[in-house]
Amino acid sequence: MKANEAKSVQVTFTLNKMTCPTVKLNNDHLPQADEVKYLGIHLDRRLTWRKHITTKRKQLDLKLRNPYWIIGRKSQFSLENKLLVYKVILKPVWTYGI
Repeated sequence: MKANEAKSVQVTFTLNKMTCPTVKLNNDHLPQADEVKYLGIHLDRRLTWRKHITTKRKQLDLKLRNPYWIIGRKSQFSLENKLLVYKVILKPVWTYGI
């Protein structure tokens, strides 16, 4: 397996505030980061999920604005159709990675 040194970062998951020793990959030191995005999930050093939750809330807000005329109170759609729109557009955003 080949790893790209330019895209790789080191995150040490710990509750300690001290910095951990650096890691080498192909004799190059990897930069340390406090947060990393891996497969769409934002992980921070202390695994508090704060960054992941805020990004998912923003993503849900953006996705909710577009079909609001379909799923809003004044919409003429049936409840089954509104539920289908919810399951197709909104639910995959917040259930990914659970």
